[in-house]
Amino acid sequence: MTNNMENSGNKQKMQHRILFICLGNICRSPAAEGVMRRMVEQAGRTEDFYIDSAGIGNWHAGELPDRRMRRRGALRGYDFSSRARQFTPADFGRFDLICVMDRGNLHDIVKQQRCPSDAKKVVMLTDFLQRYRGTTEIPDPYYGDDADFDWALDLIEDACAQLLKNLTSE
Repeated sequence: MTNNMENSGNKQKMQHRILFICLGNICRSPAAEGVMRRMVEQAGRTEDFYIDSAGIGNWHAGELPDRRMRRRGALRGYDFSSRARQFTPADFGRFDLICVMDRGNLHDIVKQQRCPSDAKKVVMLTDFLQRYRGTTEIPDPYYGDDADFDWALDLIEDACAQLLKNLTSE
């Protein structure tokens, strides 16, 4: 899952390049970006990762994440302050793992593939769930209440913890 290598003298280092995707890049994917960043920082592996997020559409390009997601994340110690952007096919070349939140996202991203190997980079974030195995999608909390935002964060934390474990044990 890694392909970005940097030479530092005689030492070669592989960097994991992860992109999280949701519909508008204002709820789930910036939350996953923020959760993963903090987990990576706490593991002392910041230099080993490049983490970003994007949306299927450009409706919210340049905006901060939804205020409700920022508020619910802050209660857990997260800072969700990335700016929304739209996914482009060029992202397939910039990232080695693209984690989507639901089947609609999966379909929308895979149909933009430039070649068959691009689609192999796309996975459901729920594939990494441990505590909530059997949950197949991270539901969009946008039209919900605080409990819906908390549920999305519970799933994202669970999946990101296992994703980090998988990537750091390679």
